[in-house]
Parts: sequence; structure tokens; C-alpha cells
Amino acid sequence: MPEGPPPAPAVQKLRLRYAKRGRLRFTSHRDFQRAFERALRRADVPMAYSAGFTPHPKVSYAGAAPTGVASEAEYLELSVARRCEPDELRRLLDASLPPGLDVLDVVEAAPGNLAERLQASVWEIRLPQVDPETARKAVEVFLDAETVEVDRMTKNGKRTFDARAAVAVLEARAAAGDRIDAGHQGVDGSSDLPCAILRLVVRHTTPAVRPDDVLSGLRLVADLAPPVPAAVTRLAQGPLDTVTGAVTDPLAPEHAVTSMGNEEPQPG
Repeated sequence: MPEGPPPAPAVQKLRLRYAKRGRLRFTSHRDFQRAFERALRRADVPMAYSAGFTPHPKVSYAGAAPTGVASEAEYLELSVARRCEPDELRRLLDASLPPGLDVLDVVEAAPGNLAERLQASVWEIRLPQVDPETARKAVEVFLDAETVEVDRMTKNGKRTFDARAAVAVLEARAAAGDRIDAGHQGVDGSSDLPCAILRLVVRHTTPAVRPDDVLSGLRLVADLAPPVPAAVTRLAQGPLDTVTGAVTDPLAPEHAVTSMGNEEPQPG
């Protein structure tokens, strides 16, 4: 056993939602872990630590987005050795992280497993220089297919899997004004290039189906090949309503407890 007293026990578990924005979408998950642990030290968070010869802060990450993808809905859990006020902790951590890694919400954990609530993700894929009608037709072909097998290189070699089965919702629309700024502006400051936007809801399956897998499937079955890289953002992740295809807030139980605690007692 290591020398010295054992680490202080955890007295509170907190759940965080954070965002990866702008250039920080190119940070890897390991880069974020290092930045977050530095932020914990800067904010003087009373972390609970694991026991053993190499104690580490009790932080658990859930469903991290791929490198290069922006996100408004990343989640993690942490345990502390002294009770913290969630709003104050959010403010301190947000101030300790670089702009673009933004802590959006901190709540005290309610009973239940957070990872089990993350059943699906809502993604937005912007396709510069792709005509929206072309994208709509490709989406129809993809959705009509029974299976769409795509290949992806993994650390264990090439893997083939069905990208269609994981897609609960896939829609195409035009960007606002059906125009993008791509350096081809007219005298009025507008661009004459189209931009299609895909909105998709993808179930969290094994193996995980990512937005780039869906793009590979669209290229395979409908020959949709964007001329420039797509811009991908995760808008939400959480429980999936299988009837409507909606993805709901995974922290709803925590927010419900907070709301009840903030209610003023009614006069008798």
C-alpha cells in the first residue's frame, strides 16, 4: 500500500454538460482531459481521488464526440471530497478553461446511470456547395435502403457495419438564405453558393455509427460527395423517444430535483 493517509471519501457527485466550439473542436478527447484536469486544479475543486499507488481524480467521461466535431452536448461526472455549490462550480471551471471549451451546466447527480441515459445523439451536418435538393434526394435513397454497409478503419483493422440501422431520423434542408460565405461574394455581400444542412438522430450502438459514417453511406448509395469538408456539430444527446425520434435532456431528473428545491412554500 502507498504511504500516507487514504484519500478523502467522495461526498458528492456532480454531472456537467460542456461544449466544444470553434477551433477547439479539433482537440482530441485526451487533450480535453488534460485541459479539464488543469482547470480543476486552477479552480481549486476539492476532488475525490482513487486509492492505490497512482491516485487520480474521480472523473468519468461519457460519449465523447470525435476529434474535429463541434458539440453543444458533452457530458462528464466528477466526485468531490467536499460539497460544492453547482452554479459556483460551473462559473469557476468555465473561467479556468480556454474559450471554446465551455461549461454550460453543473448539477448534483440524481440516482441512476448517466451513460445509460445517453441513448442517441442529434447531429447537424453543414454541406457547403451542396444543392439542398440534391441532398434531399440522397436522403430519400438512404432512408429507402434496408441496409447501408460502410467500411471504417479501426485500431483492429477495417470494419464493415450497417450505418442505416442506427439512423432514427435524417432530414435535409437549405441553410438560412440558401447561401454561404465562401469567398465568392457579390456586390451586395452575399454568396451565390448553395449550402445544404442535414439533421440526423443516430442511436448509440455498438459499433458506434458516427456522422462521417452516414456521409460515407450517402456517397455509397446516392453518390453524394461534398466538394469541401462538412462541418459537423452535435446538438444534443440523451434519451430517445422511439415514437417521435426526439432526443430529450439527460439531466432532466437533476433539473426536476433542483426545481422542486427552489419552489417557495405556499401559505397554509
